[in-house]
Amino acid sequence: MERPGPLLPSGLACGIGHLPHCDPGDAVEFVLRHGPRLTCAPALPARSRREGMVAQGASGLSGITVADDGSLRIDVDALDPDAPFVDEGFTGDAWVGLRAFLTAVADRDGPVKVSLTGPVTLGVALWANGVDVDLAFRLAGAATRRRARSLVEHILRRVPQAQVVVFLDEPAMGSVTEAGFPIGPNEGVDLVSATLASVETIAITGLHCCTAVDYRLLLGAGPDILSVPVDERMVRHAGLVGDWLERGGWIAWGAVPTGGPVGDGVDRLWRRLTRLWDELAAESCDPLLLRANAIVTPVCGLAQHGVTQAEQVMEHANRLADRVASQLRDVRMTVGA
Repeated sequence: MERPGPLLPSGLACGIGHLPHCDPGDAVEFVLRHGPRLTCAPALPARSRREGMVAQGASGLSGITVADDGSLRIDVDALDPDAPFVDEGFTGDAWVGLRAFLTAVADRDGPVKVSLTGPVTLGVALWANGVDVDLAFRLAGAATRRRARSLVEHILRRVPQAQVVVFLDEPAMGSVTEAGFPIGPNEGVDLVSATLASVETIAITGLHCCTAVDYRLLLGAGPDILSVPVDERMVRHAGLVGDWLERGGWIAWGAVPTGGPVGDGVDRLWRRLTRLWDELAAESCDPLLLRANAIVTPVCGLAQHGVTQAEQVMEHANRLADRVASQLRDVRMTVGA
């Protein structure tokens, strides 16, 4: 699919979504300060387990009750892929961070990013909780399509001048090719693709997967933005990545690790990112597009971090984004763009 023109300004940093804060006001202040140009609605599982990934994805579905600890209580006989949500207005405990965010950005005319649990990840959770595999994924697909559309329309009512960027969070897509996975790769791609398609006319779409993955599957789902960790294995798919960029695709590079210490500076992280870009460019990827169509993010959400650690991660992401913008200017001067 061709994507007309630039989707977003270059040199952006952005969070993934989940934060360690308990107070919604503190979380909103955090995302506005660390994402002034592409700010991200927070989810706060430390405040309530109902804001966790699976719990939030399952909230409001007929036949499912989310317990205080975030676990699911499922009445299989009451499950219905065609039933409406109980909470179409995002008024429940699963959406406190979102509501605080939308109140704070009511006058914003720039891009705002929100994340939703993807259908494959939600389907796996339902299946793991005893739902028949066919019903689990039919329900997950129908629910995420309706939720995505409802969420974007809700945001545009609250912040009508905003440019909405909606990401599907799909860690389970990293395992879809493994033996024993409950559905096949093509089924996973179809589920994700259908959800993205449900909002592609009213929002910029993204797909986030922070685990080892087959890039062909993720790109095949058709997001506008692919959100993945910086990983040298991507060079094996340089031709695919290059074509993706040429067609207007963007990549949100998970350049700041979230699985351990990040260090005091960004030099090591910058070298790793630019080394990957150099290797991709050597395999025919456009060096200008690698930088122009780039967003810098942490690898994953920050719910497992302390607030001070989360601050450091996002400060690193912004420093890297500044370097991307600076290098982009240099590359444009070099190539005469």
